[in-house]
Amino acid sequence: MKMTFRWFGEKFDTITPEQIRQISACVGVITTLYDTMPGEVWEVSAIKALKERVERAGLEISGIESVNIHDAIKAATPERDGYIENYIKTLERLGEVGIDLVCYNFMPVFDWTRSDLAKPRPDGSNVLSYDGSLIENMDFEQMLESLESKRGDFLLPGWEPERMARNKELFEIYKGVDEAKLRENLGYFLKAIMPTCEKYNIKMAIHPDDPAWSVFGLPRIVKNHEDLHALVNLAPSPCNGITLCTGSLGSNPDNDIPAIIRSLKGKIHFAHVRNVKYLGYRKFDEAAHLSEDGSLDMYEIMKAFYDIGFEGALRPDHGRMVWNEKSMPGYGLYDRAMGICYLSGLLEAIRKGRGDRRSALYSPAKEKP
Repeated sequence: MKMTFRWFGEKFDTITPEQIRQISACVGVITTLYDTMPGEVWEVSAIKALKERVERAGLEISGIESVNIHDAIKAATPERDGYIENYIKTLERLGEVGIDLVCYNFMPVFDWTRSDLAKPRPDGSNVLSYDGSLIENMDFEQMLESLESKRGDFLLPGWEPERMARNKELFEIYKGVDEAKLRENLGYFLKAIMPTCEKYNIKMAIHPDDPAWSVFGLPRIVKNHEDLHALVNLAPSPCNGITLCTGSLGSNPDNDIPAIIRSLKGKIHFAHVRNVKYLGYRKFDEAAHLSEDGSLDMYEIMKAFYDIGFEGALRPDHGRMVWNEKSMPGYGLYDRAMGICYLSGLLEAIRKGRGDRRSALYSPAKEKP
C-alpha cells in the first residue's frame, strides 16, 4: 500500500510538503489544482509545476482529488458533452505526466455535509460533526450561513463560494433528476471517458456520498454495497473503480465496511480511512483513527484491505484538530500524522501475524534524496 496525505497546495494549505515528507511511512500526496473550477481544462504548466513542487520535497503525486465534475454532466443538461470533452482533455494532460489516479464524486450541488465544523470534545480537541435533527430544520441558505460563519479563513472543498453563489440555479437543474436518472448520467460520463482512462491507465475512483443518505432532497447513488456494485458495472473497465471511504460509508451503521471491502476486490483503487462515533439516528462525530475512540473497528478494516491484496494509495482521512492547530477543518497536520502511524502499525501487526515478513508499504519515494 502507498501511505499518502492530502495536500491542497501552497496557496490554500497550512501544511508544507516538507512537513508531510517527515511523516513516517508517508510516500506521496493526494492533491489538486484547488483554484480550478468544475468544467475548466487544467493547464499543462500548472500540472507540471504542482508535480515539480511535490517531487522537490522527496514525495510523489500519488493521485488527484479531485478533478471536479461540472453539474451539467451530473444533471445531463444540453452542455454536458462540451464539459465531458474538457474533462477528457484534463485526463489526457494528467496521463501525459504520469498521474494515474483520480478520485471524484457524483454528488449534486455540494460534496459533503456537517452541522458543526469544530465541535468541542472533552479532551480539548474539536471535530467535524453531523446532527441530522439540526440539518433537517435548516434550509440550504441557513446551511451556507452556518458553514460560512465557522470555516475561518479556509475554503471548504466542495463548498467553494463561486459554486455556492449559484446554489438556487443548481437546485433548479436537478428538479426531475432522481436516483435512477443520476445513475444513468454517471454511466454516460464513465463510458465517454473510459477510452482515455484506458489509454493512460488512469484509475477513476468514485467517492461515496457523505453522509450516506439524501440531504436537502437531492439524490444520492453511492451509499452502500448495492450502489457500489451497480456503479462498477455501469462501465465495465479495469479503470472504473472505487474510493473506499470508511467514514462516508460508515456514517450509516448498517454498512458493514470490512464486508464491503472484501466484496470489491480488484475494484478499490483508493482508500480513505477514518473513524466515526455514532451518537444516535443520523447523528455522529468524527473521531481519532484509534478504534476505541469511535465506532468503527479499524483493525478489521485494515485486515480486510490486506486480505484482498490492496496495493493502491491509502490516506488517513479527516482528523481531530489538536494542540490548538489552526487549519482547514478536518485537515490538520498532527492528528492525520498520528493516523498514518496508527494505521501503519495495524498493518504491520496484521502482516506479521500472518507470517508475512515482506514490507507491506510502498517506499520508492523515500529513497529519493
